[in-house]
Amino acid sequence: MKEIKAIIRPFKLLEVTEALQKIEGLPGVTISEIKGFGKGSAKNSIDKIVYEMVELIPRIKLEVVVADEMVDEVVNVIQKYSHTGNTGDGKIFVSTVDDIIKIRTNERGKDAI
Repeated sequence: MKEIKAIIRPFKLLEVTEALQKIEGLPGVTISEIKGFGKGSAKNSIDKIVYEMVELIPRIKLEVVVADEMVDEVVNVIQKYSHTGNTGDGKIFVSTVDDIIKIRTNERGKDAI
């Protein structure tokens, strides 16, 4: 099992989620509003937020855990629909998940996705 985390631009959220919902068997996606900064400075960004003298950029974080065979499809959809070609498009992280426990049923592993 793999966890996919993606940091994307807020205005791309609708396109990305609509495309993800078309993937058969996708278990679900967690979406969070976040703020941060990257290697490039936020000085020239029109959507920056200044908090106690630190310039931050608003972004969306998507998180999903899928079976190994679904990783490429999910990553490709996120990449395709979040891409603008400009600095600050975001990142996609793929990590291994050792176990999952569904709290309600105590199911473990793939059954808990």
